[in-house]
Amino acid sequence: MLDALKVIILGIVEGITEWLPISSTGHLILMNELLSLDQEQAFIDMFNVVIQLGAIMAVVVLYFHRLNPFSPRKTEKQKKLTIQLWIKVVIGSIPAAVVGLSLNDFIEEKFNNAYVVAATLIIYGILFIVVENYQKGKEPRVRKLSGLTVPMVLIIGVFQMLALIPGTSRSGATIVGALMLGVSRGLAAEFTFFLAIPAMLGASAVKLFHFGLNFTGMQVFLLILGMVVSFGVSIVSIKFLMKYIRSHDFKFFGYYRIVLGIIVFLYFGITALTA
Repeated sequence: MLDALKVIILGIVEGITEWLPISSTGHLILMNELLSLDQEQAFIDMFNVVIQLGAIMAVVVLYFHRLNPFSPRKTEKQKKLTIQLWIKVVIGSIPAAVVGLSLNDFIEEKFNNAYVVAATLIIYGILFIVVENYQKGKEPRVRKLSGLTVPMVLIIGVFQMLALIPGTSRSGATIVGALMLGVSRGLAAEFTFFLAIPAMLGASAVKLFHFGLNFTGMQVFLLILGMVVSFGVSIVSIKFLMKYIRSHDFKFFGYYRIVLGIIVFLYFGITALTA
């Protein structure tokens, strides 16, 4: 039962941090230090990725009509625009898919540590502040999904690829890339949500493949519980973010990332020195 309580807390953290551009990995690393599951490390590593499936389902539920090209409530033009949206999502997913499939083990071996997470938290936090200051007072060049060109989508996809480095934040990286291209905050966030669907499904599939299907009954229960909690919290987080950016910029998240990065660096640095 103690593991179940820990999973509920981890599910809440995942649901909040997956969609706010503050790095779910950075938070889960800290939480796993404080609330380590009584499970083998391979399961914990897999759990931290597969729990994202709950968060993904939140996007599918909230945007189901928008993402469904077969909706009888859509006109033929709207259906074509939805198909074009999916084509852009696929194109934007190519960079991360190619690099992720070919270099996943290398990235985990070389970059999956607290110091890299701390550094990327701080770097992208600074980028948020710099980009927002640069764009201040400027009108966004792109406000609709139909205005995203293929080159723009590929560039945003490259930023999503950079998020393979732990601590970067997939949503944070893609939003920064979109803002740099002159995309409005609302559209940048929404396209980030849509890009997350194939990216997170793929990452979860890879983790499940490596772990295998040798789950105990308790492990199955913990996975399902974590996904259900992250789903519910993600619904609230996505709605909050879309409401928040109507009247605010992303600089607050930049400052938050910098503070969190310093905390992660100090915590693990002091832990290493006192070990």
